Amino acid sequence: MIENKKILIQGMARSGVSVARLLAKYNNDITITDLNEQDNNLIEELNNLKIKVVITKNQDELLDESFDLLVKNPAIRKDNKTVLKAKELGIPVINEIEVSYKFLPKDVKIITITGSNGKTTTTTMVYELLKRTNKCVHLGGNIGIPFSSFVEKVKSNDIVVLEISDHQLCDMYEFKSDISVITNLSKVHLDFHNGYEEYKQVKKKIFNNHDKDSIAILNSSDNDVLTLTSDIPSKKIYFSSTKVADAYLNNNKIIYNNEEVIDCDDIKLKGKHNYENIMVAIIISKMFNVKNQDIKEFLKEFGGVEHRLEYVKTINGIKFYNDSKATNNKSTIIALDSFVEPTILIMGGLDRNIPFDELATHLKNVKKVVCYGETKNKIADFCQKNNVDVIVLDNLREATHKAYENAVSGDVILLSPACASWDQYKCFEDRGEEFKKEINLLN
Repeated sequence: MIENKKILIQGMARSGVSVARLLAKYNNDITITDLNEQDNNLIEELNNLKIKVVITKNQDELLDESFDLLVKNPAIRKDNKTVLKAKELGIPVINEIEVSYKFLPKDVKIITITGSNGKTTTTTMVYELLKRTNKCVHLGGNIGIPFSSFVEKVKSNDIVVLEISDHQLCDMYEFKSDISVITNLSKVHLDFHNGYEEYKQVKKKIFNNHDKDSIAILNSSDNDVLTLTSDIPSKKIYFSSTKVADAYLNNNKIIYNNEEVIDCDDIKLKGKHNYENIMVAIIISKMFNVKNQDIKEFLKEFGGVEHRLEYVKTINGIKFYNDSKATNNKSTIIALDSFVEPTILIMGGLDRNIPFDELATHLKNVKKVVCYGETKNKIADFCQKNNVDVIVLDNLREATHKAYENAVSGDVILLSPACASWDQYKCFEDRGEEFKKEINLLN
């Protein structure tokens, strides 16, 4: 628990506001700051909780040696002026997940899931399957539900399932899970870290404070995962879509502990990457004695999560898919490899100085790319280099309508941006919602 402290909270996104509300209940002196103007009703609410709100571009000037703690938004870089000043002053810098952990009762089972891709789908499936037990299960983290928004409701013997991003792992120290997963690793978010090696070491923190009784669930088809985790003390359980493991594919069936759990023909969610995510969900759910029949019934109906290869609708024989959560090349590759139909790909967003070259071998079904945002010219150059027709526009609304104008019955229109949304949106959810709104305006 954190109480009677002077705290600066940097960033007024969902997690920042949520953790401010939590900390305000424990006699903490709180200032919360953001670069951008905020809703007046929110400011009034926080002021009523005796939380001081400061909107300023000079956040470092708020901080002095009188503060006990800096709680920062995960998206804020480690070289941010305020973060650097806190460290110079010897003020601990942590995030909302680490804060929330300090409010947990004892004897709570914590399951954490990270990886370059597949986190949200896997986390959702684990949560939904564990609800089939007689335990009380809570869902949160990077999936869009701040841990701090529900931590006070968690009781002894409950289960907490958290999606954890690399950005969140940067500022977690005492936090310890009982079961942790790395779905896979690839070269993403390198603009935030100093290269791939640093990124991997940050991901490894999902096993922080593990001991021989902790469980690590690992992708044995991913050599980077195997190398990274070779020295962790956890009990290791492996899954693979390409070779025999504790959970693996055999003759189109998922096997776990030498038992057939489900035939892939009976799974609504398709693709080897999704079968790997499903293996993780099966491994964890079986630890909590979820029955095979319950697993089968769930997987027959589960069609994925919002904004991740989400089917939206069909108009005049043209199918629309919302993959707004694809914020890197690897995610877009997974999306492109999921379709055999002629595809119009909508791409674009924040320029993180990442080239798109690795998409080149996955464009065989792409008949046209429609691009927008900060990366539009870079994407256009990439398309021209690879002889793919491209249309360059300013925003997603225009891109959606132009894609439809160029589509015929039997085509797929796929929003899979391969870029973060922050050039034009607060989050990928807002981007996906606008895409769906524009689809519903089409005739």
